[in-house]
Amino acid sequence: MEARMDLFGSPVAAKALKHIASASMVLIKESTLPSVTRDLVLLRASQINGCGYCTDAHAKDLAHAGQSATRVNLVAAWRESTVFTDAERAALELTEQGTRIADGAGGVTDEAWANASKHYDQDQLATLMLVIALINANNRLGVINRMPGGNYQPGQFGY
Repeated sequence: MEARMDLFGSPVAAKALKHIASASMVLIKESTLPSVTRDLVLLRASQINGCGYCTDAHAKDLAHAGQSATRVNLVAAWRESTVFTDAERAALELTEQGTRIADGAGGVTDEAWANASKHYDQDQLATLMLVIALINANNRLGVINRMPGGNYQPGQFGY
């Protein structure tokens, strides 16, 4: 399986992708949101959206960061597991509701937002929103372009 096209082969697409990557780097380097929480969010949204490339990348990044196979494997069933903190569970709920906007009439509930607000400060909540929005955009690019999973190597992009 190969991607439909090399998006970096298009000057306009490459420029736009560079800006998306720059926004992501700000969130990685400057936010106080725990990196494990960010990576759990990235993995869960990617699973929901069916992006093979992103699911592969974020699962491997979590493992590379020292997360157990149990935690990585249970992200898809986080509600039925005991391996996530209350803060991580709140972030995963916000991720699911923010990713499934079309499926959940009404979008993100006040309850999900209030629960996340108990665990994260304003900067971290803003980061969570941006991470969720950006991974959904990246997932859609990956799915539309049929980016295959399986070949990602942690650290290949320098972070």
